[in-house]
This record gives sequence, C-alpha cells and structure tokens, in this order.
Amino acid sequence: MAATAQILPFPSEKDAEIARVSGRRLAVLASRNQPLTLHVREHGEDTVLELPAAAVKLLFEILQDMAAGKAVAIVPHAAELTTQQAADYLNVSRPFLIKLLQENKLPFRSVGTHRRILFQDVMAYKKTIDEARRRSLDALAALSQELDMGY
Repeated sequence: MAATAQILPFPSEKDAEIARVSGRRLAVLASRNQPLTLHVREHGEDTVLELPAAAVKLLFEILQDMAAGKAVAIVPHAAELTTQQAADYLNVSRPFLIKLLQENKLPFRSVGTHRRILFQDVMAYKKTIDEARRRSLDALAALSQELDMGY
C-alpha cells in the first residue's frame, strides 16, 4: 500500500478550543520525551493506548496548529506526492514545479502520464533552497552593515 498524505481540514472554533485545552495539558507530557499511556473512554467503555514519545510530540504539534486555526497535513516520509501536492508544499505554482522537474532540479518518476515526487526529495529540495535563501540574506545583512546603511 502506497503512503499517502492525510490532510485535516481547517478546524471549527469548537475543535480549535478543544485542541487548545488538550494541547496545554499535553505540553508538559510531550516535553518529557517519553512514551505515554492514554486511557480513552467512549460510550462507557475504557481503552488503553500506548503512544511512543515521537507520536506524543507529533500529537502535541497537531493540537498546537489546530488551536491556531490551521489546517494540518500529515505526510509519511516515503509518500509520493502529485505535482500539485508538491507545489503546494513548496508554496510555488504547479507550472513552476513542472519546470523544476524538467530541469532535473527535483527527481520524480512517471506513472503513466502523471509525475510522482517523493516527499523526502521535496523536503531535501526545500532545505536546499531555504539554506541558499538564508545565505543570501546573511550576505545582504553583512553588506548593509559594511556600507553603514543603518540596518
């Protein structure tokens, strides 16, 4: 079974408030970086869930985003994205992403007439461009200091 992205919609105000309260309670537990045992009661029936430390931290981050009214996407590292999903993640247009693929700046595979990009490759590309952007901004800041531009 192929790994796919799971996208949660924008939370309602009620869900955002529940996430805010739950997130506050989970914050201390998530900071301990240890597994967590949850006791869940539904329809009068108790269930015990064991969560690994990484899942506790992820759940806390999801609750923070929901409390802030943000939509949340969960993408497995090995997931393959469509060109539109990859463009959305990089915050670029789909035509711009297609150009990156054609210029071999981002690896992909063809599935029939469709292109699929590994999420890990999209993340690596984003890291590369973010680092280049940071270096450029640092160089501009150094230049403005050198020229005493008051920044």
